[in-house]
Amino acid sequence: MALNLPMPHVSRALQGRTVMITGASSGIGAAAARLFAEEGAAVVLMARRKDRLEELAEAIRGGRGRAVAVPGDVRSPADVEAAVTRAVEEFGGLDAAFNNAGSGTFGAALHELDEDAYDMVMDVNVRGVWNCMRRQIPVMLGQSGGGTIVNTSSVAGHSATGATAPYIAAKHAVLGLTRAAAAEYGAAGIRVNALMVGATRTAQLEPYLAGAPEVERELTRRAVQKRLADPDEVAQAALWLCSDRASFVTGGAIAVDGGWSAV
Repeated sequence: MALNLPMPHVSRALQGRTVMITGASSGIGAAAARLFAEEGAAVVLMARRKDRLEELAEAIRGGRGRAVAVPGDVRSPADVEAAVTRAVEEFGGLDAAFNNAGSGTFGAALHELDEDAYDMVMDVNVRGVWNCMRRQIPVMLGQSGGGTIVNTSSVAGHSATGATAPYIAAKHAVLGLTRAAAAEYGAAGIRVNALMVGATRTAQLEPYLAGAPEVERELTRRAVQKRLADPDEVAQAALWLCSDRASFVTGGAIAVDGGWSAV
């Protein structure tokens, strides 16, 4: 007797959409690139590491996804413009953006940091997000469907976490930019949200973890779930925000932190 089993559900939450992802050569950005492509999006990938970025785009295309690599630095308005222009030329528009590129450090106290360290953290995290939104929003304003933007902030965007002071200030600023943009462009059909990300196992963090289990214990001490996030877990939250499933969510500070901010 044949069983009438349900067909497995295939989610295509971003079918037919074009999404720009920054910081896409590794970590959360790379995980998002793969996931968004699997969910039907054409992805425009931006990061400074050209070889890794192009390798990822090629792998996505090899899996029948749609991807283009546009190497660049979010601190450069011209580089961001090139990525947005490529999205429009290659795929006809820009439906969503995941502004994920970031930079941070541990260690030095506020009074011991030099100006170069301050400038790097503020320029990548704050100016980078500003550069991206300034060029993404005009495209979305010209589309009948508007668009959606997700900016990567951090638990350091609402609390002092032990990271360096400029990083904490920068991630507060990312949340501020997110809320300002959500308020300004909501009537035009553009949603803007921030991910408040907890400690995540990325290449950027690995040098601090290597041979130092006490670092991981400290990073997860306050969280309800006593572990680091996997990049794909953060990418899943970004996917939801970029999709129509989050159609009534804007101006949000969405915690992806294993309960760190709940206790």
